[in-house]
Amino acid sequence: MRALPRHVPSSSELHGLRWLRSSYSTGANNCVETACPQTPPWAGLLAVRDSKAPDGPALLFSGQSWAAFTAGVGRM
Repeated sequence: MRALPRHVPSSSELHGLRWLRSSYSTGANNCVETACPQTPPWAGLLAVRDSKAPDGPALLFSGQSWAAFTAGVGRM
C-alpha cells in the first residue's frame, strides 16, 4: 500500500471542508485554520492551512501526530 502524501499543493483540492480558526485568533488573519476531511483519501486526517493563503498548500496530519505536536507546543 502506498503512503498518502502529507500535504496538498492547494487547499482547494480538499472539497467541502469547514475550516475552523482558533477563538484566540485576532482579526489580523495571522493564524492557521484546521479542517477534518470526511472523504477518501484524506478521511481521518487533519488538514492545516495558513489563513492568509486559503487557496495555498495544506499540511495533513494524523490525529496522533497533531496531538503530539500541540502537546509539545504547550510545553514551550
